[in-house]
Amino acid sequence: MVIITLQRAKCIGCNYCVELAPAQFQMSKKDGKSVLLHSKEKKGFFTIKSPDETIFDNSIKAKEACPVKIIDVKQT
Repeated sequence: MVIITLQRAKCIGCNYCVELAPAQFQMSKKDGKSVLLHSKEKKGFFTIKSPDETIFDNSIKAKEACPVKIIDVKQT
C-alpha cells in the first residue's frame, strides 16, 4: 500500500511533481497549484491510499524534488 499526502495550500506551483509523477499529480488551471488525483481532503491535507506499488518510485522522486516539502509518501 502506498500513501501519498499533499499539503496543497502551501504549493507554489513549480510543476516538479507533475513532471515526475504525472499519474498522481496535475496542475490546477484555476489557481496554478498541484492537485493530487483521486485524493480525499481532510483539514487541508489531500491523501490517497493505493494498493498499486508501482507508483511508489515516481512519488518518492516528486517528494524529493518538491522545493517546499509538502508531499509525503509512505509505503506500508
